[in-house]
Amino acid sequence: MDAHGRRHAGDIDPADQWVFNPNTGSYELRLTPAADETPVSYGDGARPTTPRRRRTSSAAGTESDVETTELQVPSQRSPQGGAGGGSGGGRRAANASRRKPKAKLSRKQKVLRWGGGSAALILVAGCGGVYLYLEHLNNNIDKVDVGIDNPAVTDGPANILIIGTDSRTGKGNKGYGDAGSVGHADTTLLLHVSADRSNATALSIPRDMITDIPACPTKQDDGSTKTISAEQGVRFNTSLGQRGRDPGCTWRTVQKMTGVEINHFMMADFNAVKELSAAVGGVEVCVAKDIDDPKSHLKLDAGKHTIKGEQALAFVRTRHSVGFGSDLSRIELQQQFLSAMIRKMKSSNTLTDPGKLFDLAEAATKALTVDSNIGSVKKLIGLGKDLRRVNTDNITFVTAPVVDNPEDKASVVLDESKAAPLFKMLQQDKSLTKTKKDKGGKKDDGGLGKVKPAPASEVRVDITNGGGPVGAAQSTVTWLQNEEGVALSTNAGNASENLSKTRLEYAPNQASQAAALVKMMGLPGSALKKASADAGPEEPMKLTLGKDFTEAGQPIDAPAKTPEGVKEVNAGDKNVCAK
Repeated sequence: MDAHGRRHAGDIDPADQWVFNPNTGSYELRLTPAADETPVSYGDGARPTTPRRRRTSSAAGTESDVETTELQVPSQRSPQGGAGGGSGGGRRAANASRRKPKAKLSRKQKVLRWGGGSAALILVAGCGGVYLYLEHLNNNIDKVDVGIDNPAVTDGPANILIIGTDSRTGKGNKGYGDAGSVGHADTTLLLHVSADRSNATALSIPRDMITDIPACPTKQDDGSTKTISAEQGVRFNTSLGQRGRDPGCTWRTVQKMTGVEINHFMMADFNAVKELSAAVGGVEVCVAKDIDDPKSHLKLDAGKHTIKGEQALAFVRTRHSVGFGSDLSRIELQQQFLSAMIRKMKSSNTLTDPGKLFDLAEAATKALTVDSNIGSVKKLIGLGKDLRRVNTDNITFVTAPVVDNPEDKASVVLDESKAAPLFKMLQQDKSLTKTKKDKGGKKDDGGLGKVKPAPASEVRVDITNGGGPVGAAQSTVTWLQNEEGVALSTNAGNASENLSKTRLEYAPNQASQAAALVKMMGLPGSALKKASADAGPEEPMKLTLGKDFTEAGQPIDAPAKTPEGVKEVNAGDKNVCAK
């Protein structure tokens, strides 16, 4: 029986199908291939190595070259002959290996542990599979063509949209009520992984946030495309499921909101939380007070607890018994749970045990829906290998800054003053976690030094458009006058030249005015050009908007650190406790 078949015959342990091949010196998983398939070998710590050519016999009895991926299997368990069984020499080699002293974790095993950690982040929030490596799991994965062709990114930042749907599909989930619902974008995170893979930011998006949902094309069962019309001023969670919207609609909504180009999405249901937490033996969480939530049915005494299965799902769904009883309080629980799951997966022996790994992979892929560009285990492996370098201590969770909606206290709206610089950090690949590369660098201040910014009423500036959107100069003047109090700002029309970068020209005696404008507009030091001579008493500075200018009120340069008032949770922090 092959590994595919174990779902229908639970008494066969997939670990017993690992067979030692004396010709290659490694263990191989012996499967019964379909007529047009080639057996695939797997390896130590389940990390694919460079494919190599080997000879195999075709149905006609001739030999052909077949490219296979070889891996080496952990030797904790005794390999037994599966389909295509091993030789006696293979069994002797396996027995000999068991008599050797226990070796330290190999590099491949360490890599596998990291892959599990990244899978925790993805799976619990609503998706997963970065460590999955078995081709027979492909049939478990649901794929959606969202009409966006973004291949996996290996040479730049990676942005993955993680969606957790509250659809009651899946075993044991109808009891949560609303069984007929098509589901919503109940839990949504935008995972940004830096280009150098040194850090990652997970941005939680509140489900009750009022936003605009753009028009989005959706693929129908008959192959046709139906465009769902745009909506303004609706809850974010309606970007999925409602009116026939698919994950591509949530994708487009988040991309428009943040200005961050998304590469892929992953989505899963309630079972991802239940089954993954059980597979790793539970996840440790902390609550600062007793919890007895009648809505989620979570009952915990104050202190630390190890939770899994239904209890884990109840934990990430709880909101009425913590914080202010809102969705924002629930997000804090989810971020604590995700952080703990990542740490558990990276330190657990689960991912060095082939049997447990198979069960974990099976459960994960059954709960998984992804975009068609990564809709196979092979592609998910590639993504996982690329992202595995991020250190747990360099993963930061934040929530999109919001304020109460004055028109509806049960919902929230984006706090633009904090959200704009935060989104700019993601757009410009700026880390929210201070890594070693970030420390000690001197920030370019454009020669301003520690000059105190002048009052807005004293700032005098002429603004020209040298590459920004049409009308950028006037919209900036309007914003400066109405929002920042810069009454002496003037629209000077189009610039004589186009610039790729915005530029502010100022005189030495205008330094305090320049400092004020830098702070208001988020100008980088490189945008400042200082003249050699002082300006006249009423002479204005000159601001030329370049191609890097997007819109008034949006900072041109990302801040050096997380905007004030934006709460962070570090995945490596073991002392987080829900209040």
